[in-house]
Amino acid sequence: MPEPGQVLVRNEAVGVNFIDVYYRDGTYPSELPFIPGQEAAGTVVAAGGDVTGFAPGDTVAYATHRGAYTQLATVPEAGLVPVPQGVTARDAAAVLLQGLAAHYLTHDTYPVAAGDTVVVLAAAGGLGRLLVQLAAHRGATVIAVVSSAEKEKVALEAGARYTLRYERFGARVRELTGGAGANVVYDSVGAATFEDSLTALGRRGMLVLCGASSGPVPPLDTGLLRSGGSLYVTRPTLGDHVAGSQELRARSAEVFALLAAGAIRPLVSCELPLEQAAEAHRMLADRATTGKLLLLP
Repeated sequence: MPEPGQVLVRNEAVGVNFIDVYYRDGTYPSELPFIPGQEAAGTVVAAGGDVTGFAPGDTVAYATHRGAYTQLATVPEAGLVPVPQGVTARDAAAVLLQGLAAHYLTHDTYPVAAGDTVVVLAAAGGLGRLLVQLAAHRGATVIAVVSSAEKEKVALEAGARYTLRYERFGARVRELTGGAGANVVYDSVGAATFEDSLTALGRRGMLVLCGASSGPVPPLDTGLLRSGGSLYVTRPTLGDHVAGSQELRARSAEVFALLAAGAIRPLVSCELPLEQAAEAHRMLADRATTGKLLLLP
């Protein structure tokens, strides 16, 4: 039986995210040993004696508790969210963590509005594709930056107006916007794209660093922000936007509502058995995926 305040969950699907790679390779420090993964959905098997919000048989999901690469996971009640009827466990695992991130990035970090020009890097990936969908849903013109023709199609189907490849994309954004530049750039690539991302921004534009798949950005010369047009740079985290169980469940409910309304649509590009987790990490690191990658226990 789980201890007080904990819930035993049988994972049906586990979401694979780049943050899992960061913890595994030491980019993000963690005490050892540890079980990777922090996103999954499944069924409650048992609940601790003082748990009141969940009961055996409930479909639940979590995205902020590390240790998801397992068949059974013990999760604090405060870290669980209910999965509403009509949403499958696999869809919940495919959308929750990156959906939460895309939600706060487009609603809080930079509140995307109708008429904005939004640039999304790695736009065919799990997070990038959701950012494209939410920005387009809010009325923005989305410019997607991708690495292949196949990924161009994914980004366009998600709602992008234009697609660009990575070479000199900052200057190309300027050309597409008649020199005005973008209101916001969502950059999950980091070191390799940082300068172009700044170039792509218009006056008082915001660069949102939401990942570093190519490595961390170099130390920032703040003079670039002045000369670029009074620019802003931020590096937000999910933990600061779902700081307690109430905020986590409220934002999760909004994500699931957007899913039910069709504003966000998960794309699962690959499902692998749990024992192939290493291959899943290789695929992510090689940028060999579009959409979401799931592990099935």
